[in-house]
Amino acid sequence: MPVWRWQVARWTTFDECAAALDLTPGELSWFADERGWHRRSGPVLRHYSYRWIPTATGGARLIERPKPRLAEVQRRIRRQVLDALPVHEAAHGFRRGRSIHTCARPHAGQDVVVRLDLAGFFPTVSASRVRSLLDLAGYPKAVAAAIAGILTTRTPVDVLRSAPARSAMLSHLAGTHLPQGAPSSPSVANAVTHHLDRRLSGLAAVLGANYTRYADDLAFSGDASLPLHRLLPGVRRIVTDEGFRLRDDKTSVKPAYRQQRVAGLVVNAAPAVARAEYDELRAVLHNCARTGPAQQNRAGHPDFRAHLMGRIAWISATNAARGTKLRGLFDRIDWS
Repeated sequence: MPVWRWQVARWTTFDECAAALDLTPGELSWFADERGWHRRSGPVLRHYSYRWIPTATGGARLIERPKPRLAEVQRRIRRQVLDALPVHEAAHGFRRGRSIHTCARPHAGQDVVVRLDLAGFFPTVSASRVRSLLDLAGYPKAVAAAIAGILTTRTPVDVLRSAPARSAMLSHLAGTHLPQGAPSSPSVANAVTHHLDRRLSGLAAVLGANYTRYADDLAFSGDASLPLHRLLPGVRRIVTDEGFRLRDDKTSVKPAYRQQRVAGLVVNAAPAVARAEYDELRAVLHNCARTGPAQQNRAGHPDFRAHLMGRIAWISATNAARGTKLRGLFDRIDWS
C-alpha cells in the first residue's frame, strides 16, 4: 500500500485517478500525452494554444494556454493535490493571503537589498521533477506519471520554429515543462521550489539576512555588514544544486542611497510604487480627460478603461492619497 504524505487525494490506481478527474482511462492517457504525440500533432488536436510575447530584454516568452477541458482537469488537480503540498513561508507569489506587498515588506528600510532572478522559471521544471514530487506524496508510479503528464507539456516543433527571437529556453520548451499559462503551473512551481526556499532561507538566517521569493524573483536584505562575498556565491551554489539557473544580467545589489526595488515596489522606506510610475499614469489620465481616451491608448488595450482602473488600484494599494488623486482624474474622463 502507498505511504501517503500530506493531505492529498488518495488515488491508488490509474482508473481511480481518471474517475476522480471525471475522465475515462483513455481520456486520461490522451491528456497526459503518454506517447509524446502532442509535439508533432496539428493545431486542431493540440491541448494548448500558443502566443509569443516580447520581453523587456529583447527576447520572447511563450504563453501556452490550455484549452477549456484540460484547464478544468488541471484546476481539479490543483484543488485535490497541489493545494495540499507544502510551500515554504518565504514564497509569496500565487498564494492566498500573500502578494507583492507581503514579499517586499521584510526588505523595507534595509541598508542593502539584493535581487536575483531565476532563468526560465516554468520551462526548467520537467515532468520527471513533478513526478518525483508526486512519488514523495505517495502516489503509485502510474498515477504519478499521469498527473505529471497533465501538468506538463512539450511545445510543438512548428511553434518553436516560429519563435521571434532565439532563446536559451527553446531546448527546455522542446522537452517536458510547466506551461506558462496553465492554472496549475504556479502551484506546481511553488511546491517544486520548497526545498530551494528552505536552503536559501537557511543561508539567509546564517548570514543575518531576510529572504523572500515571488515566482522567479529572489530577494535578500540586511544591514551594512551583510557579507555579500558569502551570500552571492552561496545563492548560486544552492540554485544550481536545485536544478535552476540564475540570470546574471538581473542580479543587483542596492545600498540605501540608491532606489531599492523588490517585486516591482520601491522599499527604501515603506513599500510603494515608484514616483515615476505614478507621474506617468497621472499624465495619461490628464490627457485622457483633455483629448479623449482613444488617443492615449497607444498600446491598443482592448479594454482601456479596465486597464487604467487596474493601474490605479495597483498604486492605491500602497498609497491611498495618490490613489484618491488618480481616481479624481479618472472620473473626469468622458467614455461616451
